[in-house]
Amino acid sequence: MLLQIPDLLNSAQLNKLHELLAGARFVDGRLTAGMAASKVKDNQELAPEPELLQRLYRIVMASVGHNARFRSAALPVKVADFIFARYQPGMRYGDHVDDPIMGQGPRFRTDVSMTIFLNDPDSYDGGELVIRTPFGEQQVKLPAGHAVVYPSASVHRVAEVTRGERLVALTWIQSFVRDAARRELLFELDQAREHLLRSEPDSDVTKNIDRSYVNLLRMWAEV
Repeated sequence: MLLQIPDLLNSAQLNKLHELLAGARFVDGRLTAGMAASKVKDNQELAPEPELLQRLYRIVMASVGHNARFRSAALPVKVADFIFARYQPGMRYGDHVDDPIMGQGPRFRTDVSMTIFLNDPDSYDGGELVIRTPFGEQQVKLPAGHAVVYPSASVHRVAEVTRGERLVALTWIQSFVRDAARRELLFELDQAREHLLRSEPDSDVTKNIDRSYVNLLRMWAEV
């Protein structure tokens, strides 16, 4: 499932992120890439400065952790620290699949990938996130503050930036439900469930949908 999350970050959060990143040091993104990805990766990532990264992480997670659409779609059990990446003219990231296991300390499985766009799309040319799906390639280039989540097993790439600067925040999520098809089914059921809980909270249909969602999650969740 490829799902957009609009307005994950507000303008005040975006302004603060840009302020903190303005004078920050970026390094070659291949330093954090696996063997296969390093051959097709050409970008820059924020240097590992713990104090700055923690300030950035707190800003982003203040919204991510409370976003109902994200929680419903990803069913997160672990969320990795964010990586802040930039692409300047000539930079790109070729076709790749995200590493299945990540983490320098406790290891975690990558089920869901998330990209948060930090720059206005009119400020740069190119830089589309291109994700291969069963229905063909999907190009994603969203307004600043919007995010997209998609299965980490998807083949994807970042098109070459030809003007301006593409700035994004990236993370990976281990889900309670590792199977992408089951997560999609649960998300769709949860959206119907939430609607009914608001509009018809006392109906038998609502109670049946609620019970079905809860029990399917119980059946499929790994803890």
